[in-house]
Amino acid sequence: MKKIILLALLMVTAELFAQQPLHVMTFNIRLNVASDSLNAWPYRKDKLASQVLFHKAELLGVQEALHEQMMDLGQRLPRFKFVGVGREDGKTKGEYSAIFYDTTRLQLLGSNTFWLSLTPEVPGSKSWDAAITRIVTWAKFKDRKTKKIFFAFNTHFDHMGKVARRESASLLLQKVKEIAGTTPAVITGDFNAKPTDEPIQVVMDKNNPLHLSDSKELSATPHYGPTGTFNGFRSKETDDQPIDYIFLKGNWKVASHATISQSWDGRFASDHFSVLAELLL
Repeated sequence: MKKIILLALLMVTAELFAQQPLHVMTFNIRLNVASDSLNAWPYRKDKLASQVLFHKAELLGVQEALHEQMMDLGQRLPRFKFVGVGREDGKTKGEYSAIFYDTTRLQLLGSNTFWLSLTPEVPGSKSWDAAITRIVTWAKFKDRKTKKIFFAFNTHFDHMGKVARRESASLLLQKVKEIAGTTPAVITGDFNAKPTDEPIQVVMDKNNPLHLSDSKELSATPHYGPTGTFNGFRSKETDDQPIDYIFLKGNWKVASHATISQSWDGRFASDHFSVLAELLL
């Protein structure tokens, strides 16, 4: 019986990989702060870009990216373009929650940004008990290989406001429905919440028809790498629970899911690990 189950799993996995899955990555790249010393952005930018390229990411959601960091990544990811704006003014001021995409694989059909607030169309707005302005950038793509159309959303929830995280989760679900409708969607981000915390419970509440699914739970192969995604520039992850996720809406299959914990002489590309999933519609 075990041999039959194993054979079936291998056949399903082989079928998924044969269909040229889309490589999706979420990565909190840590803003450029001089006080980070040898962990500051100038010492990490080449390492971070090399990780994206080595793992063949074709859709990349980044968080905490300042405008100069966006420019640096654009130079180091030659096949990529990006959509997104700075959260403070809707232009270039403040952190981006941007989406980079490989132009040889994905065709951009549209994009925009909304704010996680009671006035989501107002640049720089914040609500509830949020400590900082927070945003969601979205894009509509056509996969050049499969001809399928899907949406991508990328966000970074507040790190302090519990009410803000809960309300942001509800608003995100509403906006995914409003913008994507019945079209499949990928939702990447740093949610500043563990799986047992209220925001993730809201996002994944199966009693809510708007709920999202965690790509890790759908993976045809076991999760690879640490389960925690924050390292704080220490020797390893600080917790065994993730705060960075790749969520899904619609008829996706997941070939594999991983947390990438590479280091260079004991130093990481960011204070978060990237999360990578291979997806198929």
